[in-house]
Amino acid sequence: MEALHLPLPAELIAPLWIGLQILLILLAGYFSQRVVARFLTRLGQRYPFPPQLMMPLRGGLRWFIMGSAVIVVLERLGVSATVLWTALSGFVAVAAIAFFAMWSVLSNLLCAVLIFTVGPFRIGDVVELLDTLDKPGVKGRVVAINLLYTTLIEPAEAGSGSSMVQVPNSLFFQRSVRRWREGDL
Repeated sequence: MEALHLPLPAELIAPLWIGLQILLILLAGYFSQRVVARFLTRLGQRYPFPPQLMMPLRGGLRWFIMGSAVIVVLERLGVSATVLWTALSGFVAVAAIAFFAMWSVLSNLLCAVLIFTVGPFRIGDVVELLDTLDKPGVKGRVVAINLLYTTLIEPAEAGSGSSMVQVPNSLFFQRSVRRWREGDL
């Protein structure tokens, strides 16, 4: 900086220099991800790659390049890469444990979405979950479909009244299901 003969105090030159370096790093990351995206677009036009492959690849490379640029910027600001890696791996470990603990709830939520969209049965139908093909399981009329479970009313047995059974939604995709529509009975 002495070669430029700028009349700036030394306390201002260092932050300006670091700011200029950060700006150049981010611009280099932005332009490199644009070049990679353009290259992948041309590659996809030249060769018959399916768009289902190109979109995630392009997005993943974009995140990788810009994430690397952010890590380099943080290193210029004095943050150690080891500290960043430790924090990131700790966060991923906690998220994985939380996801594993919530797996059954998330599975039932996903199965509820599938029941609503695919429609293997609807309210009013009689369904039977089969343990095996020769052994009957739970059977009843569907009265409610919630995000976590489906409520069935079992038919009244000899000497007892009908009962309600709440079946987790994921069981409808793990076992065979026999269904009778409302008008079929």
